[in-house]
Amino acid sequence: MKKSTPDLMTMLHRLIALPSMSSVNPAFDTSNRAVVDLLATWFEALGFTIDVMPLTEQPHKANLVATIGPVQEKTMPHGLMLAGHTDTVPCEEKFWRFNPFQLTEQDNRLYGLGTADMKGFFALVIEACRQFDATRFKQPLVILATADEESSMEGAAMLAQKPLPARYAVIGEPTGLRPVNAHKGMIMNGIRLIGRGGHSSNPALGLNAMEPMHLVLGELLRWRDDLQSRYQDKRFTIPVPTLNLGHIHGGDNPNRICDQCEVHFDIRLLPDMDIQSVHHELHLRLKTLLANTEIQWELFPLKQGTPPMLTPKESPIVRSCEQYTHAESHAVAFCTEGPYLTQLGIDTVILGPGNIAQAHQPNEYLELSNIRPCVDILTDLIAEYCL
Repeated sequence: MKKSTPDLMTMLHRLIALPSMSSVNPAFDTSNRAVVDLLATWFEALGFTIDVMPLTEQPHKANLVATIGPVQEKTMPHGLMLAGHTDTVPCEEKFWRFNPFQLTEQDNRLYGLGTADMKGFFALVIEACRQFDATRFKQPLVILATADEESSMEGAAMLAQKPLPARYAVIGEPTGLRPVNAHKGMIMNGIRLIGRGGHSSNPALGLNAMEPMHLVLGELLRWRDDLQSRYQDKRFTIPVPTLNLGHIHGGDNPNRICDQCEVHFDIRLLPDMDIQSVHHELHLRLKTLLANTEIQWELFPLKQGTPPMLTPKESPIVRSCEQYTHAESHAVAFCTEGPYLTQLGIDTVILGPGNIAQAHQPNEYLELSNIRPCVDILTDLIAEYCL
């Protein structure tokens, strides 16, 4: 490949300097196009074919698909995809020791928003790619850089619209360079109870939506116990599905009968649990619980759910990652875009530099000691699957 790309540290500096925060709160949401366009320039300089895909619902954001090597449309390729997301979570600069948008090296660490989670991964991918002569590739190498992983997952959901010429994928989320072959799924739901407002001096003037909420909360906790008795998976540190009550709000004044009350919660699903089945089960429980009340109610998603992921340990990409990292694959509780790739028939492993403990935190950093080993692992994978 041509080598007309900046050196590694320059690439990291430039990636971190470009804000690409995604959030369900419009006040914190920004576009990722500057990052995508910069990566497109670098990968194009290496000889990749570039496809920038604007998101359907948010055309100011985009995915990037960069491809190099032979792609035969009539046969299923066995090439490799190196993937990640270009967006970060929002940050509050007042809690940072350093400017989150300026790469800072200190104490053998690189500080900056997105160093570990996970814009920094793309600079390491380029460092590995430019060691190869792509004219020798027997199978394609695909680079996937998505939008909105930290919020809507719209970028990953769009992938079903475009065939991706790879049979195996590695997503460079921070795993401490230990391969992950399984993770939990997540759904975030809300339950809204709707009553009738009125003057608090006479309860008969209204229908208090807050009062039956204690029934709903109790039912959610009983359902959690039920789920945990039915589903266990010893691969996970927390081997059961979890349900967290995260937010509750109702009413607007002490002297007014509460006309609406809602609770928000998340559920972390094990690999043998289906999002639609879980949603249907909860709907039936709420219908039974509130059948003899006058209260109206809604069960609604707060964001698109992410399915669980499980790639069998027997998959070639799992075995390769274990071999090159000298570590056994394992399961984690956090979610990634992996399930969207596995649904396309792409065996996927999560493997990247940095630690999940640094993600979504002030003073996010990447250990310098992770950089060379990660580049070496990526180099080994490209050589195995593309040469």
